Amino acid sequence: MGRIFLTLAAGLLLAACREDAPIPVPEETPALDESAPIPLEVEEVAVVGARAVTEETDDFLFDYSYPAEAGDIPELAKILGERLDLDRADIATQAAEARQMAREDGFPFNKFSSGTKWKLVADTPGYLSLSADMTLYSGGAHGIYGYDSLIWDKAEKQPLVPEDFFASVDDLDLVLAESFCDLLNKERALRRGEPVDPESGDMYDQCVPLSDTTLLLGSTSGNEFDRIGVQIGPYVAGSYAEGSFEFTFPVTDAVIGKVKEEYRPAFASRN
Repeated sequence: MGRIFLTLAAGLLLAACREDAPIPVPEETPALDESAPIPLEVEEVAVVGARAVTEETDDFLFDYSYPAEAGDIPELAKILGERLDLDRADIATQAAEARQMAREDGFPFNKFSSGTKWKLVADTPGYLSLSADMTLYSGGAHGIYGYDSLIWDKAEKQPLVPEDFFASVDDLDLVLAESFCDLLNKERALRRGEPVDPESGDMYDQCVPLSDTTLLLGSTSGNEFDRIGVQIGPYVAGSYAEGSFEFTFPVTDAVIGKVKEEYRPAFASRN
């Protein structure tokens, strides 16, 4: 899938309640690790099953959140919590290494930041569809951002991605290609102030395969999936200055024809 995993040279909506058990005090105070980042601020807000964590140290700013609909599912909350821990560890390690390199080379250090914000896309009887806005700044001229998506199968209690519902993303691409490419080029032309020439040979004038995008499954009825979202991050369909692109398409009979047989009851056509 075309998700942008933000580990460049890529914050979504708080855990369950904070545990208030007393913390054991060691008999001897351990030696201070002067290399470890010193927390400046750690804030965690818990309401129902939602979770939002913010942590700021001398090295980095970290934000991660997901909505109550996700937190109310213990297995899903565990998965998102593990991702939170991994992302936090990654930014802490990368920032500490960058600070050390800056110190050794005599350069100023710019604080890193990482943000992930999971949002509800659709909550149907069988599935919970989520999208994520992701940001990363690692000390350069500007940060980068991207998208992710996840669908929780309520019956099987397992995470899926939108591509799992289709026999082939390439087949889905063939169904959506004409309308998708037309919309993309119209939006490109608006932002650039000139028509797009698909024959130019420039990669930013070519259509983008769905495999290079982030797909979302949405529902207007709350019963079945009847729309497909397509999100395109920077540097995929255009320069960083052109920003991201987002489009929504109705689920049609042709789209359902590309859905795996076992998942077809979860979709409804809007022909």
